Amino acid sequence: MRDLVAEALAGITARVQRTMLTALGVVVGIAALVATLGLAATAGARIVSHFDELAATSVTVLPAQGGGPQRSDSALPWDAAQRVGRLNGVVAAGTMSTLDLPGTPVRATAVVDPLSNDDARPPLVAASPGLLEAVRGSLTSGRWYDQGHDDRRDAVVVLGGRLASRLHLADVSQAPAVFVDGRAFTVIGVLGTAVGSPSLLEAVIMPDGVARGRFGLTAPLSLMVQTRVGAAELVASQAPLALAPQQPDALTVQRPAEPVATRAKIAADTQALLLTLALVTLAIGAVGIANTMLVSVLQRVGEIGLRRSLGATRASVAVLFMLESVLVGLFGGVLGASAGVLIVVGVGYLRQWTPVMEPWLAPGGALLGALVGVLAGIYPAWRASRVEPVAALRTDG
Repeated sequence: MRDLVAEALAGITARVQRTMLTALGVVVGIAALVATLGLAATAGARIVSHFDELAATSVTVLPAQGGGPQRSDSALPWDAAQRVGRLNGVVAAGTMSTLDLPGTPVRATAVVDPLSNDDARPPLVAASPGLLEAVRGSLTSGRWYDQGHDDRRDAVVVLGGRLASRLHLADVSQAPAVFVDGRAFTVIGVLGTAVGSPSLLEAVIMPDGVARGRFGLTAPLSLMVQTRVGAAELVASQAPLALAPQQPDALTVQRPAEPVATRAKIAADTQALLLTLALVTLAIGAVGIANTMLVSVLQRVGEIGLRRSLGATRASVAVLFMLESVLVGLFGGVLGASAGVLIVVGVGYLRQWTPVMEPWLAPGGALLGALVGVLAGIYPAWRASRVEPVAALRTDG
C-alpha cells in the first residue's frame, strides 16, 4: 500500500496543472458548503442575539381585565411610567394605548376630493413621552413630543414611517397638519424605527393628554418598559407592586417568549438554497474528476498493461487509480475548506459579526472532498482493472 500511495502521489504531481484544474470543482463546492454552513451559523447567532437582547430587556404591563379606552377601572395609573422608572434596572418606560375608534379617517390635507377613496385609516395610539425610548424607537424627521405637549394637551402627533410615506409627509420641517376625524393636528415628527413595537410605524401617535381631552381616554391600556440586560425578571416581579400596591393581581406582566421556532425557521431558510447550490457544485466537481480519471485510464493503457505483465493484480491497478482520485478529491477538499473558513472570517470582519462555526466543519469539508474522490474514481478504477495485459501492450505498440 505504501508503494501504491507513493506512485499515486507521483502520478498526480507529475501533472500539476491538470490536477489543479481537476480539483477546482471540488474546491469551489467544498468552499461553498463550508462558507454556507458557517455564514448561516454566524448570521443565525447574530439574529438570535438580537432576539435574546429584546427578550432580556423588554417588559409589558397590562391590566388583568381587558377593556377599551372608556374603562375607568384600569389598574394602570397615569403616572405609571414615572413609578416604574424608579425601579432598579429600568432604562425607560412609557404608556401606550390604542384608541377604540375603528375606521377613523386620516388625511394630510383639508382639501377633499369627493371622487377620491384614498383615506388612510391607521390605528390611533396615545402614548406618554417616554414611549420612544421604551420601544427603542428613532425618528427620521422632526422630534418627539415632550411632557409640556402632554400637560398642555397640544394638538400634535408623530406619524409612523410607513404611514407618513403613504401620506407623502416624509419632511415635517414646514409643520404640516393631518386631519384626524376632521380635527387638525400638527405633525412634529416621523417615527423611523420601533424595535419593541413595529406596529407603531403604521400609526398616528399622540400625547396622552390630547387623547384624554379629545377622544375620551380614561386610563392607559399598557405600559412598555425597557430594562438593563438581566433586570427584566426583577422588574417584572416588582412592577405590579409599584403600580398597584393595593391590588397587584389586577395587573399582568408579559415578556417576549423565546423564539425557538423562529430561530429554527431562519436557520433552515438561510441554509436550504445555498446548500443546494453547493451540492450541485460538488456534483459537477465529482463529474470532472471522473472524466479526468477516465481519460487518464485511456492515455495510460500501455502503462497498465506493463504493470499487469509484471505481476500487478487487477485489484492493485484499481487501488492505484482509486488512490489518485481520492488524493485529488482530498486536495480539493482541503483547499475548499480553507477557503470557506476564510470567507466566513472575512464576512464576519467586514460586518463586525462574531464568526461561528462548528469545530468539525473544516475537517469534515476535507473528508467530504476525499469522499467525492472515492465516488468519482469507482468507474475509472474499474475500467483500469479490466484492461488485459496483452491487448494493452499490443495497442500501445
